[in-house]
Amino acid sequence: MSDGGLLDRTADLARHFLHSLPDRPVGARADLPSLRRALGGPLPAAGAEAAAVIEHLARAADPGIVASAGPRYFGFVIGGSLPAALAADWLAAAWDQDAGLYACGPAAAVVEEVAAGWLLDLFGLPPEASVGFVTGGQMANFTGLAAARHAVLERAGWDVGEDGLIGAPAVDVVAGEEAHVTILTSLRMLGLGSRRVLRVAADRQGRMRPDELRRVLAGREGPAIVCTQAGNVNTGAFDPVGEIADIVHERGGWVHVDGAFGLWAAASAGLRRHVRGVERADSWATDGHKWLNVPYDCGIAIVRDAAAHKAAMTGRAAYLVQSSGGERDPQDWTPEFSRRARGFAVYAALKSLGRDGVADLVERCCRLARRMADALAGVPGVRILNEVVLNQVLARFEPAGGDGDAFTKAVIARVQREGTCWMAGTRWHGMNAMRISVSNWSTTEADIDRSAEAILAAARAEAAQQGGSKP
Repeated sequence: MSDGGLLDRTADLARHFLHSLPDRPVGARADLPSLRRALGGPLPAAGAEAAAVIEHLARAADPGIVASAGPRYFGFVIGGSLPAALAADWLAAAWDQDAGLYACGPAAAVVEEVAAGWLLDLFGLPPEASVGFVTGGQMANFTGLAAARHAVLERAGWDVGEDGLIGAPAVDVVAGEEAHVTILTSLRMLGLGSRRVLRVAADRQGRMRPDELRRVLAGREGPAIVCTQAGNVNTGAFDPVGEIADIVHERGGWVHVDGAFGLWAAASAGLRRHVRGVERADSWATDGHKWLNVPYDCGIAIVRDAAAHKAAMTGRAAYLVQSSGGERDPQDWTPEFSRRARGFAVYAALKSLGRDGVADLVERCCRLARRMADALAGVPGVRILNEVVLNQVLARFEPAGGDGDAFTKAVIARVQREGTCWMAGTRWHGMNAMRISVSNWSTTEADIDRSAEAILAAARAEAAQQGGSKP
């Protein structure tokens, strides 16, 4: 088969998968041993014909493919892929540009430059801020916190890039009780540690309390980085970033915002109130896959102090042909030299949606989350644990006289097995809960209604099996 025929066949296989999403069971249908049998075995001595490899891969992998690209996947704040973004990603793979240097991919560098400006405008962030396109929310947090570490130590008279952390002034790192794990992982990678983090009490929805922040910072005078959150991973709640920024900046500290999905609320006039004051922070992290619905992988790191951002990330070597005439070298803003040209998909998503389309995507997902919460909350024995302010719903199932933790866990497992929809569980304030995240551009009201009925049917079936009262 020719190269063109191979790509045509591959496109047919991809189209078949995409067309199957509305009716496909959402969870994987294969277990680990069967996938290992189908995909494993010793590496053969002789290579196989490319078309045969692709046919085998598509056939053998299919039972282990989760339909997270489809409209009824509500797990882990995972979005889908907009058609324009998916198509642009296919082009990016075919073009195979190294998006580290302008010299390696001029169009890739300019597309990132343009998309960065559009994003800053959408989020209402300072137009002079620098932007790096990284792999996901984890590396976006890492990049923002690396810039923070550089800046606060430089203010204290220490060059961490040249001299490292041994002998450096101690940095106070502060985070809320509900900080996401990627913040702690980033701090470990940066040598700032997770055990040393000063934790600030949060309210019942997971929002950092400014009064508690003042108490934690009282009497501390050294370099400080405070990590805030726009969109709690369980409840969707927002820290009061503007008020926190005022407190932290009084003492010359740095405010970082983990806005993996919640920062996108800034694109909506109706939801922007949740991020009031977020522009007063110093760095921001978000994830394009979560709510812009571009294919994996795409995180976005934004830093007000472009000099600190560049100093924390850039590298120099004699063999690198680096820009000198105003061109943008993407590697100056990310931890990677060689990397995928992920800006093409971001550019295509933003251009296909426009400002109004981004707002509509975010607002629609939030409306659908409230619809799901209302459908479940109307049934006795089902309790919604959070204020549904964004796209997150926490549901708990409590049969009369039964164990709500065990029952909720059993309902989640039953829903996952049945396949109409898929969502995971979580532990929230000492209770098991079902965590539902509505993040996909293709989800409709009918998908929500069908999924809610499947969830309630699973609860009824579980109650019948246990011989207890229906929730």
